[in-house]
Formats: sequence, C-alpha cells, structure tokens
Amino acid sequence: MRNLLNFILKHHFVLLFIVFEIISFFFLIQFNNYQKSTFINSSNTIGSKAYRTSNSVGQYFALRNENILLNKALKELYSENTILYKNHKVSTSMILDSVMLQQYTLIPGLVINNSANKQNNYMTLNIGKNQGVDKGMAVISPAGIVGVIKDVSNNFSSVISLLNQNLRISALVKKNGYYGTLKWEGRSYEYASLYDLPGHININIGDTIITSGYSAIFPKGILIGTVSEIDNYKGGDFFKIRVKLTTNFKNISNIMVVKNLLKDEQLQLELKAEND
Repeated sequence: MRNLLNFILKHHFVLLFIVFEIISFFFLIQFNNYQKSTFINSSNTIGSKAYRTSNSVGQYFALRNENILLNKALKELYSENTILYKNHKVSTSMILDSVMLQQYTLIPGLVINNSANKQNNYMTLNIGKNQGVDKGMAVISPAGIVGVIKDVSNNFSSVISLLNQNLRISALVKKNGYYGTLKWEGRSYEYASLYDLPGHININIGDTIITSGYSAIFPKGILIGTVSEIDNYKGGDFFKIRVKLTTNFKNISNIMVVKNLLKDEQLQLELKAEND
C-alpha cells in the first residue's frame, strides 16, 4: 500500500492528466452526435472483426478435430481387423488365409442440414448419385452409426437419422454376440433402446454395442454405443437395454456413406430363399 501511495504522489500530475483526458473524451462522445455515431460504428467494426477472427479460429480447430476423428475411423476400418472385407477363399487348412474380397467402399461427405429435436429426424448430405450414393445405403460417422439413405438427387441425399422412430437397426453385444433390435424412442438425442436380448445372458453397464451385420446395409462391427441401463421385461425373459450413443447428433459434420458391393447378390439369394 505504501508503495502505491508513493507512486501516486510521485506521478500525480501525469495521472490527473490521464483522468482529465478520459473525462474530456467521454463528454465529447456523449454530447456530440457525430463523434458519438463515429465511435459506435468504429466499436462495432472492431467488435465484428474480432468476432469473425475468433469464430474462424474456432472453426479451424473444430475442423481439425473432425478430420483427426475421420482419419482415425478410416484407419480403423481399413485395419487388419477390417469390416470392409470378407474372406474370399475357403481353406481346410488350419493356416490363416489372408485372401480377402472387398465388400464395402466408403463415400465421404458432409452434413449440410440436420435435426435432432423432432420425433422423426432427418439430415441432408452434400453428396448424391453423381458421387455413387443410392437409396438404402448406410451412413456412419467417425464416432459410429448415423442412419440410412432415404432419397437421392444428383448431388444431394437425405438420411433417415438413427433419431427416427421408424428406423430399426440390428445390433449386438460385442463381448458375447447376442443381438436384438435397436430403435430410438423419441426422447433424448443421446440414447436409444436395444430390445429382445435374452434375459439369461451376461451383460453389464459399459458393455459395447455394435452393428450385427445381419442385413445388407450396415457392416458388422460399426460402433453404436455403450450400455447405460439394463431392465427386464416380458416377465424377465428378455432385457431392454438403454444405449448411450457414441455419435453426437447435435454436432455432426463429417460422414461416410457405406456402399455394399455385394448387396444385390445377397438380396437376390435371400429373396429366392423366401420364395421357395
């Protein structure tokens, strides 16, 4: 405190001059319309430039994080434990055969419109027929599943979001392979429900839920979420699981459309079996 007083006494003329300058500037702005409007316009200009700069920096780092996640997901999908390939050669030998046939390809795109607060939500992508997208293809993100392509134009496509009560996904518990039906119940965008898991299986909070691959849409092994709650229903014969989704549907940008190269072959065979 003594040092502060000494500083004020030593420089009191300078400090008084600064105070009077500030007061004079205030009165000049306050009681002169031209100077006042000029000051406000200058302040708004500086503020808007600062906001744009801050927003650009934020978008840059957000985009950087999205790209990191996207590249990580692509790396995992194309790893040795890949879900995009199927074994193309049957061998009676005990030796692991590495001959694989590519079953899926990925078409990268961006979400340009999205909803997450309705009973049945949809989103729009910036890719369409010209980029190889077709109805019924799966849509995933670096974090997990997103939905299924509904309609397609030349350069755009609409997606039935996982947050849509009309969509059903076959999903399984990763650690034991038991599967059920995943659907959204129209409430929180962070959770979905998995039905019809047998009531005798071993399942715990935190277990991983993935796609089962029991369709021609989603490959097996795409991440869906983790178990957050476990309930019995139908007299205890089945579990109803609340799943915490790994995809953030309030903040989704980069996506990948999954094209099944063997889809027509699989569907034709299944249709023939049903008609026999």
